[in-house]
Amino acid sequence: MNASYGVRAFKRTITSCILAVSNSTILYFMRSHTKETQDELSPEHALEILIEGNERFVNNIKAHRNLLQQVNETSSGQFPFAAVLSCIDSRTSAELIFDQGLGDILSIRIAGNILNEDILGSMELACKIAGSKLIVVLGHTKCGAIEGACNNIVLGNITNLLKKISPAIEKETETTSNRNGSNRIFVENVATINVNLTVQKIKQQSALLAEMEQKKEIKIIGGLYDLDTGIVTFFNRE
Repeated sequence: MNASYGVRAFKRTITSCILAVSNSTILYFMRSHTKETQDELSPEHALEILIEGNERFVNNIKAHRNLLQQVNETSSGQFPFAAVLSCIDSRTSAELIFDQGLGDILSIRIAGNILNEDILGSMELACKIAGSKLIVVLGHTKCGAIEGACNNIVLGNITNLLKKISPAIEKETETTSNRNGSNRIFVENVATINVNLTVQKIKQQSALLAEMEQKKEIKIIGGLYDLDTGIVTFFNRE
């Protein structure tokens, strides 16, 4: 990693990062967010922090954190800057993918990163009560829930869960044959559509969050995590 990359990353994450340079090596010392640093963040800045964190993750550069210190710093309160709705897949931990620490992210996880009333309420709590500036709906490639839905799996309570992915399957019109879980392109297309539909549903079903976004107090955005590369691609960033 070169120095220019480190300076760029530092500028974007200055609210929670102390930079040290030793023998041309950039070291990141992350501190927990405070009420002041959380208040100073814009939704766009919050997104940039996640983008930079994912860049560190992909380049195998981990910010240094004193986790015990963060336990102490967050014991009296939390000031997370983002809420991430992601899948329960064991390979898609938002804190690791975005190289964040204790108190940084409110993590909401469910198979297929689907939306329901309780998850919507959790998002409202994250933004209106806890002060988060960003909501990310994060899908991923090779998603077992998406594959199951594409294969019309019927199995216990999984059946009703997978039905919530059906609208994304119906909207995928690019694939005309082999429309099942074995077709990787079809599955990824459905995963992307599922993310975008969930973003739309959040805005449609929560007047509170829609109003906050309209006032530019928060940003609601979707993205897809690539299991092969570790890269998160965000959709419709503007």
